Amino acid sequence: MAIVQQLIVIVLEIWTIIFNFSASTAAAAQPKKYSAVLVFGDSTADTGNNNFVNTLFTANHLPYGQDLPGHAPTGRFSNGKLMPDFIAGFLGIKDTIPPYLDPNLSNEDLLTGVCFASAGSGYDELTTAASGVIPVSKQLEYFKEYIGKINGLIGADAAKKLLSEAVVIISAGTNDMTFNYYDIPTRRAQFNISEYQDFLQTKLHNYIKQLYDLGCRQMIVAGLPPIGCLPIQTTARFKNPLDRKCLDEQNTDSQSYNQKLIKLLNQLQASLPGTRLNYADVYEPVIEMVNNPQKYGKLNHLDRDVSWFL
Repeated sequence: MAIVQQLIVIVLEIWTIIFNFSASTAAAAQPKKYSAVLVFGDSTADTGNNNFVNTLFTANHLPYGQDLPGHAPTGRFSNGKLMPDFIAGFLGIKDTIPPYLDPNLSNEDLLTGVCFASAGSGYDELTTAASGVIPVSKQLEYFKEYIGKINGLIGADAAKKLLSEAVVIISAGTNDMTFNYYDIPTRRAQFNISEYQDFLQTKLHNYIKQLYDLGCRQMIVAGLPPIGCLPIQTTARFKNPLDRKCLDEQNTDSQSYNQKLIKLLNQLQASLPGTRLNYADVYEPVIEMVNNPQKYGKLNHLDRDVSWFL
């Protein structure tokens, strides 16, 4: 099985536990019914929006999509489905999440959830300044437009209920760290690493609050992966492509960011009545596969199918 698919299986198991059981009544809880899946973020969640914007950051060519039905690229930065697709399928909503910018969306597509994410995006506006991809702030504007559409389809009261019962997935932050701090040190001239993490999470805090004010109540927020093990990072640091290794300092930064994120989500959960904010741990499953690639059918951690991330 492809390494990306292995990651999906592991993380899906974690998210299944999070969403099907409460902390206090895990044994007795019944699976909750969700109305839709709504997605914000970067390439880890973009199901094809970048195909409809003027950017070089596209996944409309092979090997992307090679394991999808039809074996054709769809704009997903993956050889197959992305996590939001699997979440929607597992919840019995639909098999895949369409991109919001697809001009051929049906009413049913809108009512069961769409994706606003854009590969290359991030919480920091500077991340998308030159790329032409959709900033997370613009994704929120599209979401407001979306709310107007579903209000027109089913009425304001039903739309409010739909939003409160939808699963909202937010997955971003990696591009901010790589583009603005490590590889092009624009923000490093302004912040130390802890300050930049706080800068990003202040933006995330405000983003979650805006989603809450618009009616969202069930949210999953993904942490950072081990950034120091991403192919783009290891390749940039080592002259010999066959002698790459993970960058421990960047991985430590990812871990500290994630610890801050857990604390932030707990604080927001306490301050936003009726909200379920869940942290999705991406770091541990990925570092497990990097450290033990043979368990996942790989000879070493450099043997990959499709390099993930923008």
